[in-house]
Amino acid sequence: MLVRLRRLLAALSAGALTLTLSASAASAAPVRARVHAPVCVVWSGHLRCTPWHRVDTWARTPSVLVASWRPWSSQPTIVATAAWFNARSTLLALYPGYKVPGPSALDRGPEMVPPSARGSLLATFNGGFYEVDAAGGFFAHQTLYAPMRRGLATVVRYRSGRVDVMTWTGGPRPPATVVLARQNLPLLVAAGRPTPASADNAAWGLTLYGAPAVWRSALGVDASGNLVYAAAPNLTSSMLAALMVQLHCVRAMELDINPEWPVLITYGGPGAAGATMQTPNPNQIPTRYLAVSTKDFFALYATRTPGAPQPW
Repeated sequence: MLVRLRRLLAALSAGALTLTLSASAASAAPVRARVHAPVCVVWSGHLRCTPWHRVDTWARTPSVLVASWRPWSSQPTIVATAAWFNARSTLLALYPGYKVPGPSALDRGPEMVPPSARGSLLATFNGGFYEVDAAGGFFAHQTLYAPMRRGLATVVRYRSGRVDVMTWTGGPRPPATVVLARQNLPLLVAAGRPTPASADNAAWGLTLYGAPAVWRSALGVDASGNLVYAAAPNLTSSMLAALMVQLHCVRAMELDINPEWPVLITYGGPGAAGATMQTPNPNQIPTRYLAVSTKDFFALYATRTPGAPQPW
């Protein structure tokens, strides 16, 4: 039986599925969206699959799907939360906070979601480490706040609108084709598998009180080029890598860790209405990025032109 379950899991991880989602009240016809396969785990000898559910029913196109599940039967108290972002109907933006990137005379922008852009705001989520904890490149709004470093994991958005999570192989300044780049440590997942480095827990950030398992978050990309965010409490680096593999990511990078930082917020209507924390993190609030932020963060907007400049 376990052999059959493993074969089914392998089949599910092979790619995306086409699901029929309920349309918004403005449209009577169902909308078909290309999304991730369900999140499936073997639990006490049985296959448990968690479907994704849409949280942006007000938007023209299904673009943000969320799932929460228990990744391991051996640790049933851990509940993970993930979001799938449709790269074809969204615009990914990166904003500095007032402490990250580090000290600089460069324009830091609004340090929050710009009020003028909130009409199309779908989701926000945390960025990466302080530079003093892990040096890495930071490029947004045509401004290089910190030089790119070869060999580090990098989330990138290109002028074409394409997004990716990859190992940086270029120089210290991104080419003209790149509009956004944020680095944080090396890749956690590559070629759909945890990297060997992911097993070295001490290499993935200083944890609160030195605890090996803490809140951790990650960002990955699936085989179709869509982004996947995930966060959960009580994770080691290897557990986080395994989590992103469960989510069918072909590549993934760690974002911020420790209780204060990981958060995924979605918005139930235009103008940042109905802000909802999808991650059950008691150290965060739903309005986290609607006011000036300490650290950098990502925002996701509904758009018909994914290659457009980010709101500033």
